[in-house]
Amino acid sequence: MLIVRQETTEDAEAIYNINNEAFGQKAEAELVKALRDRSALMISLVAIDGNGVVGHIAFSAVRVESVTPSFKAMVLAPMAVLPAYQRRGIGLQLVQAGLEECRRLGYDAVVLVGHPDYYPRFGFVPARAKGLECEFDVSDEAWMVLELRQGALRGKRGKVRFQPEFSGKP
Repeated sequence: MLIVRQETTEDAEAIYNINNEAFGQKAEAELVKALRDRSALMISLVAIDGNGVVGHIAFSAVRVESVTPSFKAMVLAPMAVLPAYQRRGIGLQLVQAGLEECRRLGYDAVVLVGHPDYYPRFGFVPARAKGLECEFDVSDEAWMVLELRQGALRGKRGKVRFQPEFSGKP
């Protein structure tokens, strides 16, 4: 049985390894470590099966530069599952649990740069169509947003600024 829970200090090494293996590079693992070191990880969940930690998802706050009313938003990044455990619904459970925690904490929206065939199943839509620009040069299809409350983005526009770790400047 899969369990999704908040990360603990003892999970840090497993989380690093999961991100490294899932992405085939250290960038995402180093991002999570840098965010954790600066206490910028707002939500960090792990998926555990009988063999230990097999998946991880992270959320950190973003700032929206805007002349319209402000709102509280998070970025989902990264989300990783060990390759041997992919395509078993673990990512689905991590995303659902993370989004529920974002709602519980009172956030209005979640943004991400991700696979356009995966994230729409959770309700993510193109962010530029909702009036949100990304500080990074990303495609319209990959730049997505989810309103955590219906109408949360109505009349709101702006440029989303990530934590400095996302540009390699902790």
